[in-house]
Amino acid sequence: MPVKIRLARGGRKKVAKYRVVAADSRVSRDGEFLETLGYYDPQTNPKTFEFKTDRIAHWIKQGAVPTLTVKNLLKQDRFFEKMEKGAEGIERKAERKRKPKVHKKPAAE
Repeated sequence: MPVKIRLARGGRKKVAKYRVVAADSRVSRDGEFLETLGYYDPQTNPKTFEFKTDRIAHWIKQGAVPTLTVKNLLKQDRFFEKMEKGAEGIERKAERKRKPKVHKKPAAE
């Protein structure tokens, strides 16, 4: 059974929230999944996400493949660096701050 770590959509219309799940790749996006591994909220500024790193590491060791979006989120969380060096190898900084996007208004003429 090919397992992928991917996003499952939730939330109401036009207010998307996602769960990071381990699911069979043949099942639909919001269909049955094996385990919930975290969440991702793109509506907040800055975007928020949280993972169960031990469970994601378990699934990756079992052969699960993260999708491109989940892989990018894991990179932002420095997950792969932590896996390589171990959790003790990286000094734990205060929660990483992400700068909110600044929307520039066009100059009125």
